[in-house]
Amino acid sequence: MVELRIAQDLVASENDKRAAALKADYEALGATLARRGVDIEVITRRVGEFFVAVPSWGVGTGGTRFARFPGSGEPRGIFDKLDDCAVINQLTQATPSVSLHIPWDKADARELRAKGDALGLGFDAMNSNTFSDAPGQAHSYKYGSLSHTDAATRAQAVEHNLECIEIGKAIGSKALTVWIGDGSNFPGQSNFTKAFERYLASMADIYKALPDDWKLFSEHKMYEPAFYSTIVQDWGTNYLIAQTLGPKAHCLVDLGHHAPNTNIEMIVARLIQFGKLGGFHFNDSKYGDDDLDAGAIDPYRLFLVFNELVDAEQRGVNDFNPAHMIDQSHNVTDPIESLINSANEIRRAYAQALLVDRKALEGYQQDNDALMASETLKRAYRADVEPILAEARRRAGGAIDPIAAYRASGYRNKVAAERPASVAGGGGII
Repeated sequence: MVELRIAQDLVASENDKRAAALKADYEALGATLARRGVDIEVITRRVGEFFVAVPSWGVGTGGTRFARFPGSGEPRGIFDKLDDCAVINQLTQATPSVSLHIPWDKADARELRAKGDALGLGFDAMNSNTFSDAPGQAHSYKYGSLSHTDAATRAQAVEHNLECIEIGKAIGSKALTVWIGDGSNFPGQSNFTKAFERYLASMADIYKALPDDWKLFSEHKMYEPAFYSTIVQDWGTNYLIAQTLGPKAHCLVDLGHHAPNTNIEMIVARLIQFGKLGGFHFNDSKYGDDDLDAGAIDPYRLFLVFNELVDAEQRGVNDFNPAHMIDQSHNVTDPIESLINSANEIRRAYAQALLVDRKALEGYQQDNDALMASETLKRAYRADVEPILAEARRRAGGAIDPIAAYRASGYRNKVAAERPASVAGGGGII
């Protein structure tokens, strides 16, 4: 019996208020789609089978380099985080797994697995942390980790990643995500070639320890915390890493880790084409690595990314199974509400991409009809698929309107009374 953080009768009561309107909207949309030759039931079923992992760190209040303003009822540790993640999944029925970050979430593996089982949650990719120093570690990562000039520091960073693999094996994870902050702030500070050689050697040691059924995700980031050069700065370098390491190595695409106006959907297509797309960290950005809610700034770009994913799915690309994870920092919103919204926006983009008339699009592309090819995509994007999303949630036992149900539950006030108020107001994420 799965433990529910919010009473299911409250969810049912909230759904009853909206059931008639949803039925009417769903039937109307079904009739509209039927005229296009689209079966709404097929789309609803596929949306209901699409899941995205939530990040354990995402349920806490984030911050910037300048300040962090704690929110009420912040989780005190990983077990509180899992409770909050369970609320998101209960209401959306879209986030049945959690991505952990070590050492932030370090705990007894048996207790982690038992807690996850009790809440109906599994564990997605493990995330290592060598971009900040943990209490008591022997060597600092101030000047790098896997690419550090000092062999002992590199060995320590490798060992930390091996520990993450062991924890992951014990809790049922099947992947390790490695992102490092290594780089330089001044020209001449680092030898580009030697630093990259050291990084590749360290990653090779980690790769050797991967179980046969695991994947290794390397993540590129243009800048921050290194502002002149970054070891894994773009998708091309990321692709070289994956190719060098071997078949279990893949590239992770974080939507915020690109220069403004970068054609991210084309990067996705390239990585799919050459078999190295590992998955995503979904978020949004206006200027750089903003880590805003998915679809908050450019929902059309999110749709275009999913257009490439659905295209690959329908073409039957071999061994195509990218990981889908959210990675956000919530500075001014309730983190649970932001993650609920993001999970729904990601599903929205998927549903819209499923509505693209692939045969028509291919014909327009073949005929070089740029206008109609563009309009074919826009027609799918303009479709209001909210009834499909809501119906998929309802059928799975979730909330028709998850934000309304969450607010009606009083969950935030309840945990605020149980969890001591955080006084940490420094810069950086928790």
